[in-house]
Amino acid sequence: MKRRSFLVGSAGLAFSSAPFAAKAQPDALPSWNEGPAKQALLDFVARTTAMGGRDWIPVPERITCFDNDGTLWTEQPMYVQVTFAMDRVRALASRNPQWRTQEPFRAVLENDRAAVSTMGEKGLLEIMAATHAGLTTEDFRKAVLDWLATARHPRFKRPYTDLVYQPMLELLALLRANQFKTYIVSGGGIEFMRPWTERVYGIPPEQVVGSSGVTRYELRANDQPILLKEPKVQFIDDGPGKAEGINQYIGRRPVLTFGNSDGDQQMLEWTAAGTGARFMGLVHHTDGVREYAYDRQSVVGKLDTAWNEAVRRKWTVVDMKNDWKVIYPFELT
Repeated sequence: MKRRSFLVGSAGLAFSSAPFAAKAQPDALPSWNEGPAKQALLDFVARTTAMGGRDWIPVPERITCFDNDGTLWTEQPMYVQVTFAMDRVRALASRNPQWRTQEPFRAVLENDRAAVSTMGEKGLLEIMAATHAGLTTEDFRKAVLDWLATARHPRFKRPYTDLVYQPMLELLALLRANQFKTYIVSGGGIEFMRPWTERVYGIPPEQVVGSSGVTRYELRANDQPILLKEPKVQFIDDGPGKAEGINQYIGRRPVLTFGNSDGDQQMLEWTAAGTGARFMGLVHHTDGVREYAYDRQSVVGKLDTAWNEAVRRKWTVVDMKNDWKVIYPFELT
């Protein structure tokens, strides 16, 4: 994790030395192969930051939004927050013996993968509500960080925060060097992401938009105020909710958005509907050797209607196998 912080920081320092970094650097996106996707990104940054140019975007309007799962880090074989919640089911099982026979908890405790894969949104929300609720926001933050420090991906045997995409780290750094503001707009839980996004991506917690649950203010002994997580969903930041969340929490329509699944389609449509220069991108997972290959039939990160729209509207589709020289930062060592 320390190495990644260094990599992100180094990238930012490298780009920040000149006001028009996209033009000054010999290769602003070194982990990207030469091709239409890389060139489209470089052209967009150059055009929109050239003072007096036709496509120039004023600095306050340089808003960019990125999905997290499958766009900035690996989401297979299961969304990371779902894995976290399932690990908490196992950790809390001794306090809740009824879970041994109660779905969807039984499936998790017995490692019934078939049942887990078909439990749907209702089952996942039930698990998250049971395992996240009752904690203060500070206790939940600690639980997330403690879990990330020890949990390992089942295939790569590395911390989940090692499995962020090096090409996207470079893109985030390039954008920030050119005075674009970078936001995460994800279907994942906002309080699950905020404890670590600044360290891993350079995106501070106030620039993270995600699904959220209800919290309740309480004043405890010694006049100590807390926020307590309740088992109620407040906002689902997915599909149409992403456009709604951008409007509600950011207040400006983005000029560049990146996603990887059908859940990102409305966010890209909302971006495309604005005036002036726009960039809409999708990460297509095509590399089953270095990462995973999936799209239309996948339960996790399904890319079907958004792909159709990308083709029809001529959005940029990044082919992971062909467009990225490396996928993860640890490949650079």
